[in-house]
Amino acid sequence: MYNILIVEDHALIRFGLKTAFETKEFINEIYETSNGEDAVNIVKNKNIDAVIMDLGLPLMNGIEATKIIKAIKNDIKIIILTSHSSEEEVINSIKAGARAYCSKDINPEIIANIVLSVINGDLWFDAKIADIVINALSNNRKILNNENMDNYNLTDREKDVIEYLCEGFTNSEISKLLDVSVNTVKVHVSSIIQKLGVEDRTQVVVKSFKQFAKG
Repeated sequence: MYNILIVEDHALIRFGLKTAFETKEFINEIYETSNGEDAVNIVKNKNIDAVIMDLGLPLMNGIEATKIIKAIKNDIKIIILTSHSSEEEVINSIKAGARAYCSKDINPEIIANIVLSVINGDLWFDAKIADIVINALSNNRKILNNENMDNYNLTDREKDVIEYLCEGFTNSEISKLLDVSVNTVKVHVSSIIQKLGVEDRTQVVVKSFKQFAKG
């Protein structure tokens, strides 16, 4: 069973989330607060497994709170739940250590399932957010730090394929760029997905940015 912390300055939303989590068998304790500073203090004093974090918080915004929380306890899973979806906020949240990014209009029951999947090691970004990440990466060629990539035993060709995935190219386009068959590209993508421990090509892009991006 897991302990979660809900960080949300709107009392009604906070209540709705708490109510949804109270019925889940995987939940032990639910903590809550309305600001980032209190969230940091709770993490310091309680055994928290996951944090549902708003961005527009008083005293300390969600991105800063995420950075500090991850510095205190790196294995805490941060799930961003917000009405903010600008490219800068999405990218900065991922850089800060968020493992999921959800819009506030999502069903609280779905949030509970997402939290459990993230606790178990998954990444989760809704389609709109994933598009923002991919579009941001498409403007930044050579985003990958090869020194970090060595930990995953990726081949040079697989690194090339990741670069093109991050730029938003399809398998067909990548095959032309690398002068190989589409089936060969599919094999490379499948190998990359397995080595990075993700489920699909979108998560390859997200994990590549989070793990390997410079800056």
